[in-house]
Amino acid sequence: MNFPFWVKEIMAVTVYSKPACVQCTATTRALEQRGVDYNVIDLTQDDDALETVQSLGYRQVPVVIAGDQHWSGFRPDKIGSLS
Repeated sequence: MNFPFWVKEIMAVTVYSKPACVQCTATTRALEQRGVDYNVIDLTQDDDALETVQSLGYRQVPVVIAGDQHWSGFRPDKIGSLS
């Protein structure tokens, strides 16, 4: 679907994290600074989410899933491409 240039398609962004994770905090702060809406899922509280992240091959947090792209760690370059 093609939208006019002034309509920004809304993409679901999910940050999988754990408590006291410095890179997770940096990631969510960067998303907030760029005005990107996101949801945070705590992997210590959600076994299904942990299984999802592991099935993608990740072993460290944060794991960010944004549309059809995903990555692990604090990635300002990737976050910048979302805004």
